Amino acid sequence: MTSTTEPSPTRTVPRVNELDVLIIGAGFSGLGVAALLDRAGVRSFRILEEATDLGGTWRDNTYPGCACDIPSPLYSFSFDQKADWTRLFAPQPEILSYLHDVSRRRGLTDRTRFGTRVASAEWDEAAATWEVVTEAGERFRSRFLVTAVGALHHPVIPALSGAATFRGPAFHSADWDHGVDLTGKRVAVIGTGASAIQFVPEIVDQVAELAVFQRTAPWILPKVDRALDARARRFSPYRWYQRQRLFWIHENRAAGFVRDQARMDRIAKFAGGLLDRQVADPELRARLTPDYAVGCKRLLISSDWYPAITKPHVSVHQGDVREIRPDAVVAADGTVAPADVLIYGTGFDAHDNVTRMAITGRAGVRLADAWRDGMAAFLGTTVAGFPNMFVMAGPNTGLGHNSQIVMIEAQARHLVGCIRRVHRAGATSIEVRPEVQVRFNQWIEQRMAHTVWQSGGCRSWYQDPRTGRNTLLWPDTTITFLRRTRRLRSVDYTIRSRTP
Repeated sequence: MTSTTEPSPTRTVPRVNELDVLIIGAGFSGLGVAALLDRAGVRSFRILEEATDLGGTWRDNTYPGCACDIPSPLYSFSFDQKADWTRLFAPQPEILSYLHDVSRRRGLTDRTRFGTRVASAEWDEAAATWEVVTEAGERFRSRFLVTAVGALHHPVIPALSGAATFRGPAFHSADWDHGVDLTGKRVAVIGTGASAIQFVPEIVDQVAELAVFQRTAPWILPKVDRALDARARRFSPYRWYQRQRLFWIHENRAAGFVRDQARMDRIAKFAGGLLDRQVADPELRARLTPDYAVGCKRLLISSDWYPAITKPHVSVHQGDVREIRPDAVVAADGTVAPADVLIYGTGFDAHDNVTRMAITGRAGVRLADAWRDGMAAFLGTTVAGFPNMFVMAGPNTGLGHNSQIVMIEAQARHLVGCIRRVHRAGATSIEVRPEVQVRFNQWIEQRMAHTVWQSGGCRSWYQDPRTGRNTLLWPDTTITFLRRTRRLRSVDYTIRSRTP
């Protein structure tokens, strides 16, 4: 049993199976939590990572052209900013390298167990600890549990008629098969989301024929990429200025998404102008024109998507795929597109990642049952009935307008504050009050109803397919989330102490 007092910075790390904090996942969220715990003097922690390397989505997604669509200066921790980003929109290898650098610098790699997949976690009320079991049967006991498994790492491959009969290579963009040479091949791409608009322009000149299957056209803005100013490398105040400037440019867009959709008209005209300039064929332009409000689905950035799909050897097919044959894909209108290789750019299951583990809280309640009607938490971080548990990138913490790293840091600081509060009080657990969580989620629903994501005339992956509720995005400004998570209000939580 670990001590209930706050560990000192010089305290030695206890045996690996008895910990103060156990973190599941070594992506941006898990590493961010670990770094802030260490800074706060909470040294008794371990990270469990199911893969053989850290990095999360930036480890897994290695498709051609993979890059961030948020400016690089915003895509690093504020407490560990990268000075030498090469471009405004960093490519995947550079982001992954940054995470490795952070982990090494802060001694987190040595406190990470790789190749360790968690099977279950159960709250022990009497001992006030979490009992965690891996798929290999190894057991851990920790006072606090942090799930940092991320939202974008379980690829969705649609159940299409005949898919199993396809004779050629078939893979998802998040599991790119680099052993497949696309040169001179007939390639079919299903999906036109954030990944497809990056990898299609990269492969279009390699292939003999390219058939793109699109259910709904995305809104696309030009990607104004460039080499970054070298002053940021040499001059720390300029680096902070650059970061703050970019933050407020993006933050000022929030109003258009969450309350004043008229502000999006200028963005719609800008996107429409790009389409008009780059697509001359009026029939194709009509197919590429979205039929929903700008921002309802994820707003994408690319300056080479339209030029790529207007090449003579590329065809664009609208609607659901009718069927897949051994050597072809059949479009909704019956058009047959011969194919040697099939690539799915069909996104991720972002709703059930945490519940893939068997997590059991107070009174034997499983998280999967508590979330049967959709994910719900307080500030996206704590869940009633699950003491000493924190969910990173949890319900309604995603952003449609700014950097997710800002939200991750806010959550991490809040949970570190919760842990320190328990330590200082000599208490055993902290848990959000059920009525507080209910009120918070009622507020979320009321705010969400007026956002473009719910009223813009589309269905998107932001919405839980079971209910249609948007359980992923934050329906307000990033600043509002920062303010709400900055101060831990005791009235929101039940803090329990041991019975004398």
